[in-house]
Amino acid sequence: MKEKYDVIIVGAGVAGLNCALHLPKDKNILIICKGTPEESDSYLAQGGICRLQGEEDYKSYYTDTMSAGHDENNPAAVECMIKSSPDVIDELISVGVDFARDADGKLAATREGGHSKNRICFHKDCTGKEITTKLMQAVTKLKNVEICSQTTLLDLICSENECMGAVVLDNKSGCVKKIVADYTVLATGGIGGIFQHSTNFRLLTGDGVAICLKRGVAVDHVDYIQIHPTTLYSPVKGKRCFLISESVRGEGAHLLDKNGNRFCDELQPRDVVTAAIKKKMEDDGTPFVLLDMRPVGREELSSHFPGIVERCAEEGYDVFSTPVPVVPAQHYFMGGVRSDLDGKTTMRRLYAVGETCCNGVHGANRLASNSLLESLLFAKRAALDIERNFVSENPLTTEYALNNAIFGDYSDPNGLLDGYKLTLLKSIEEAKNNVR
Repeated sequence: MKEKYDVIIVGAGVAGLNCALHLPKDKNILIICKGTPEESDSYLAQGGICRLQGEEDYKSYYTDTMSAGHDENNPAAVECMIKSSPDVIDELISVGVDFARDADGKLAATREGGHSKNRICFHKDCTGKEITTKLMQAVTKLKNVEICSQTTLLDLICSENECMGAVVLDNKSGCVKKIVADYTVLATGGIGGIFQHSTNFRLLTGDGVAICLKRGVAVDHVDYIQIHPTTLYSPVKGKRCFLISESVRGEGAHLLDKNGNRFCDELQPRDVVTAAIKKKMEDDGTPFVLLDMRPVGREELSSHFPGIVERCAEEGYDVFSTPVPVVPAQHYFMGGVRSDLDGKTTMRRLYAVGETCCNGVHGANRLASNSLLESLLFAKRAALDIERNFVSENPLTTEYALNNAIFGDYSDPNGLLDGYKLTLLKSIEEAKNNVR
């Protein structure tokens, strides 16, 4: 890593990668990620990505998104996302993303909870992996982009509400380095690593959000945390929960109680289904409920959900002959670093995109398969905003930045990161108490 870049992007999920793809090719860009590029929630996304199904679909898509978010969404952000969705899908296809097609060659569309119609494009049950892989292939071809994995964000270099770069840790060597940049983009992903049960990779602990809290950057709705209704039950605690896509229920799977009876409408929004499952577990005195995938049909299960079928088999469950145990787990973060529709935060030269940010598009509860779409779109908008307004001011030299910033103590990086977890958990609890 050099001492100075035009843009630093923290995170190599779809938000970070798409931002890099749309930045000017004459700018030197550094992408860092805490683990490997595959260790992002983007990579894990199963269900798919929403696409507006023509003008006649706009009203229902808008209503579905607002309803799932309990009408706490930012209407401007929702409108922007929905109307831009066809272009986002077209761009993904242009970089090689292989979405499922109908017999006539048109994009296939599935349905998930909270949607009033089929509008979700998908690639089997590993849409996130397909998109992330193809974006990474495109980014690695760019000569102006450097990618450093196993590199952890420790702090922002900032002074007088202006971001001038980042303090990072080389996970392998333990070396701490200060890197100056004209613009910094936070795309650090979710916060599931701070919870005992989560579908997220354990290393995703909300560091970017915690650092913004520390540095006085506005953060909104830290208590808006989504629980996914159906993850494969395991008695082993502390490991990442395997998500069973909502698309399985969209294609006909049923939720059953201990007696084999259906107990809710499986296609309600996630928070509603989660509440129904928790109540049924409490009433029945069981640590899980059952998901019966047999109504989907053997052929559809095998072709559309091969990864889920395989993982269940590894755990000893034959989905073609018996229901599998499922339980809710933390899944997504609707709160985050406050950002506008171009990704700008309340600190100059600092942007936030993807799950790290809160632009209000999801409201209090995210509608299924809006996450990849939101991350891709607003990351692109951030890149274009940086391009439109790019100014490399003379004071923003390496020497100036390092001499004028307020730094912390980085002698114990692990202790610092543990402190960030506690900061975030405390902020979440305080936000919940304030609501009460």
